[in-house]
Amino acid sequence: MSTDLYTLPGAVILERFSAWFGAAPALHNVDFAVRPRSVTALIGPSGSGKSTLLRAINRLNDELPGARQSGRLLLDGDNVYEPTVDVSELRQRVGMVFQRSNPFPRSVFDNVAYGPRLNVGLTGRALDDAVEHALRRAALWDEVKDRLHESAWSLSGGQQQRLCSARALANRPTVLLLDEPTSALDPQGTQRIEELLYDLQQDLTIIIVTHNLHQAARVSRRTALLIDGVLVEDAATDRLFTRPSDSRTEAFITGRFG
Repeated sequence: MSTDLYTLPGAVILERFSAWFGAAPALHNVDFAVRPRSVTALIGPSGSGKSTLLRAINRLNDELPGARQSGRLLLDGDNVYEPTVDVSELRQRVGMVFQRSNPFPRSVFDNVAYGPRLNVGLTGRALDDAVEHALRRAALWDEVKDRLHESAWSLSGGQQQRLCSARALANRPTVLLLDEPTSALDPQGTQRIEELLYDLQQDLTIIIVTHNLHQAARVSRRTALLIDGVLVEDAATDRLFTRPSDSRTEAFITGRFG
């Protein structure tokens, strides 16, 4: 691993990182580096540890019974599991979009304004500008600018998912985590999310969990395969899909298991 990567803003690095829930191991000595300003895909069979790895980056696993970890997980060169880390501040820097859209039972505006209002204390015109900026980054502004005070639940499924992206982006994160964000969307909604990722990677480190191998091939620069909590292979996406170096990778992408 290049030592230069440790100094790059937005780089995420796991060093011999393991995770358990009670006695059950979920990740085993994972060494993994995520390059900034790019999209990295995590693939693997169900239960392989993909979501656990994703949630470890902003410490969402802390909330699960019996969760513990070992090794180091670095963001901008700092271990996010140091006791001095402010977890609330970490989750502002590392945004998360879940498999199912989960807008708050509030207006479109208030969903996006929640973070800037609570965390930064923005009000008035500054808050209006922050909401518009986040909605534009999520490619949603033109669709909702006349509906800002309607319930977020009145939006379509694809719009709700982009609204959740805007809500995360309003906190100005450096890393964006997505856990199967298009699994419940139709092809048009999926396309809009994938187009959004292409634009956002110019500024953000993006890590996406997906069961759709075609999607991983379309949106990511690098892809990592996990099986039974073990990182089997991590490579440039085109190489991993066409010239895998591990027989388990070839077996998975050709559908012989998983």
